[in-house]
Amino acid sequence: MSVLESQNQDLLLGLQQGDQQAFDALFRAWYAPLCRYAARLLDGDMDDAEDVVQQTFIKLWEQRETLPIQFSIKAYLYKMVHNRSLNRLRDAQTRRRHSEISVSFGNETVPPAEVSDLQTRLQKALEQLPTECRRIFELSRFEELKYREIADQLNISIKTVETQMGKALRLMRVHLAEFLSLIMCLFWINKLP
Repeated sequence: MSVLESQNQDLLLGLQQGDQQAFDALFRAWYAPLCRYAARLLDGDMDDAEDVVQQTFIKLWEQRETLPIQFSIKAYLYKMVHNRSLNRLRDAQTRRRHSEISVSFGNETVPPAEVSDLQTRLQKALEQLPTECRRIFELSRFEELKYREIADQLNISIKTVETQMGKALRLMRVHLAEFLSLIMCLFWINKLP
């Protein structure tokens, strides 16, 4: 084991024991390289890259006592950044796909203004959901993940996913009640072969 690997193992052990100085040392050592790596994955967007790396370190600190790291803190951090960057890209693609909704039904076309109003109201309704609730809803409805996949990705129980989805759906129904017929039309059209 090299000196650097030994130091990283010592820092990992300190981190797992809640040592703030160990966390700070890991942050200083890996922040810049991880940002460069994330920026390459995120098409050069340094703001998004820094956000991803900061979220990674927050998660690292929050889960410090139960970290599943057996060999390399470096590999673990790069894998976390890699996964978060891919999620960010997928989220952006999903948002683009849903913002470009154009719907036609037989000879009738839903007026673009109604679709735009629905998109605006949907965005406002999503913003009013609690953070965890919104993330679970987006993973389920926009990224079409199954409850088990969401639970695994967010490191939570399936029961929590079910509870949060129920809450999200209740709140969304309240906020989008006046668009119910349009939503049903869009749902039905999207299910056509």
